[in-house]
Amino acid sequence: MFLIGGIHVPANLGYLALILIVGGESAGLPIPGETSILIGGALAANGDLDLPLVWCFAAAGAIIGDNIGYLVGRHFLRRVITGSGRLAHRMERSVERSEFYFRRHGGKTVFFGRWLPVLRVTAAWMAGASQMEWRRFAVFNALGGIGWAVSISSLGYFAGKSADSVVGVLGILALVIVTLALVSHWWFRRLGRAAAAEEPQP
Repeated sequence: MFLIGGIHVPANLGYLALILIVGGESAGLPIPGETSILIGGALAANGDLDLPLVWCFAAAGAIIGDNIGYLVGRHFLRRVITGSGRLAHRMERSVERSEFYFRRHGGKTVFFGRWLPVLRVTAAWMAGASQMEWRRFAVFNALGGIGWAVSISSLGYFAGKSADSVVGVLGILALVIVTLALVSHWWFRRLGRAAAAEEPQP
């Protein structure tokens, strides 16, 4: 028995829990998917899980969850923000900006957004709402999901190998999460400036 994502999980169910937690976060649920991958890597360092299987299940969860998020954005969020009513009227200009941005930068946003705490979820939603071509989305999403799963779980693995105690592992993982949050803030500011600079004039 061990903790993954704050949930007590039997060792033989660790991989199933990992794919469900990562997939749920990627689809939009407020659950700690990235933390679960870091912990999964640390557990692999202790011999509780197998690192290549952590990579596979985490990547599968990320890819499946993001595709669910894409469908939610394309079929539900799009309908809300382009329908009738006060919200739709307010969002009309934002939708135009989003569509323009995703035509130019959608692929790299979906790919690199995987490493950024908020964009990891919202990129898939906005890609769907902006009607980004699914095949293009699927390619960059798969590449990003695999790269993210391997890199983040490997960080957890090496943290588990190098730390002398559970407290040490948690400290290293917390530092990684804070660093990603700061990078996310910088990335959002950069996206805002890029969108404003490239937006076509009416």
